[in-house]
Amino acid sequence: MAAVDVVVMAAGKGTRMKSAVPKVLHRLGGRALLDHVVAAAAGLAPRRLVVVTGHGAEQVGGAARGFASALGLACETVLQQPQLGTGHAVQQALPLLPDDGICLVLNGDVPLIETATLQALVQACAGERLALLTCDMADPTGYGRILRETDGAVRGIVEQKDASEDQRRITEVYTGFMAAPNRLMRSWLSRLTNHNAQGEYYLTDVVGLAVGDGVAARALVIQDQPQVDGVNSPVQLATLERVYQLRRAQALMEQGVRLADPARFDVRGELVCGADVEIDVNCVFHGRVEIGEGARIGANCVIAHARIGAGAVIHPFTHIDGEKFAETAGVQVGAHALVGPFARLRPGAVLGDEVHIGNFVEVKNSTLGQGAKANHLAYLGDATVGERVNYGAGSITANYDGANKHRTVIEADVHVGSNCVLVAPVTLGAGTTVGGGSTITKDTPPGSLAVARGKQVHIPNWQRPVKKKP
Repeated sequence: MAAVDVVVMAAGKGTRMKSAVPKVLHRLGGRALLDHVVAAAAGLAPRRLVVVTGHGAEQVGGAARGFASALGLACETVLQQPQLGTGHAVQQALPLLPDDGICLVLNGDVPLIETATLQALVQACAGERLALLTCDMADPTGYGRILRETDGAVRGIVEQKDASEDQRRITEVYTGFMAAPNRLMRSWLSRLTNHNAQGEYYLTDVVGLAVGDGVAARALVIQDQPQVDGVNSPVQLATLERVYQLRRAQALMEQGVRLADPARFDVRGELVCGADVEIDVNCVFHGRVEIGEGARIGANCVIAHARIGAGAVIHPFTHIDGEKFAETAGVQVGAHALVGPFARLRPGAVLGDEVHIGNFVEVKNSTLGQGAKANHLAYLGDATVGERVNYGAGSITANYDGANKHRTVIEADVHVGSNCVLVAPVTLGAGTTVGGGSTITKDTPPGSLAVARGKQVHIPNWQRPVKKKP
C-alpha cells in the first residue's frame, strides 16, 4: 500500500469556546485535543504529518511539533490565511505531499478517533479510490449529508446550509475524515469553486468531482459516534471528557482493577495498574502513574507522576505531585508503604518499603529508608532519612537559609522527638535520640542523646493578666 501522508486541519478559532486558547489546544483527559489526534495518526507510522494552522498559528504549530516529536514523528505546518473553507485548508498542504502517497485528512478537534478506524479508512482507499468516514446520527445538525444513488453508491455530499429540506432529513453524515490518492486529490482540489451559501471552498465537493471522474467513492460507516464527535463548545468538551473517562475506566476494570465508581474517576495522562489494585471514588491521576499489584488508593486522592509500590496504601485526601521530576519517575512510594490521610508528597520524594507517612506530613526532595516513620504533622525537605527512623510530630527540617537549600542527613534508627527543628546542613548519627522541643544545629555522634532547649523555669504565685473592663 502507498505511504500515508496525514493532513490535520487545525486552523479554526473555535468561537463558541469563548476562550483565548485556540480550540485544538483545549484539554481532554489532561491532553490537548490536537495531541489526541496526532497520537491516533502516529499509530499509522505516516510518512508525513502536516498540520494546517490559522488562528493562533504560532502556538498551535509549536504545540503540534512538540506532540509529534514526543511520538518520534516529524511535523510540518502550513498557514491557512485567510481561511476560505476546508478545501482551501487542504490545498495549503498539497505542495508537501508527493503524488505517490495517500492523503489522510483529519480534524484537530475530534479527539476520540482511534488508530484502528483510521487504518480501516486508509485500507478502504487502497491508493486508488476516495474513502469517506460516515456516521448515522440521530441529530445530524451542522454536518454535511451523504447523498447516495438508489443502488447505495455515494454520489456526493451536501453541506447543511446548501441542503434542501429533504436532504436535511438524511441522517448519514460526513464526519470530516477522508482518504484519497494524493495525485487525485491534487486534481480535484484544483477544480473547487466557492459557489455556495458560505462562499467557501468545500472539501466535500471533491466527492462529486471524484464520481464525475469515474473514481469510486467508498463510505466507511462507523457505529461508534463518540469517535467522530467534534468539540465546538465547553458543553461538548465536557460531554466527551466523560465518555473518555468512562472508556478508560472500563479498560482498567477489564484488566482487573477495582474502581469503586467508574463515573467518579479521572485519568489525565497514563495510568498503569498491576493486578488487584483498588481505587476509591474521586481520584485524579496526572501524567504517568504506575500502581503496583495489590495497592489501594483511598478516596479523593490526587496523584501525579508517581510510582506506587505493590501493596502500598494511599489513604484518602493524599496529594502526590512528582511533576518536576517526571523524567525520573517522579515520586516513588515503596512496597507496603502507608501514606496519608491528608499527606503531601512533593517532587523528589522517594519512600522505601514499609515507610509510614501520616496525616498532615509533607515530604519534598527527600528519601526515606525502609520502615522509617513520620506519622503526624511534620515536614521533611531536602533530607536523607535512614531505615527505621521515627520522626516525631511537629518536627521539621529547616532546609532553607533564605538563599540556599541545605541537606539534612538522619541515619538509621534515629528517634526524633516532637516539635524539633533540624537546622541544615546537619547529620544525626545512627541511633541518635533527639529530645522533644530541641533545635539541633550541630552534628550528633551515633548513639547519643541530643537535647537543645531552654531550661524549664517555674515562677511561683504567677498572676495571669486580667482583661480590663470597658
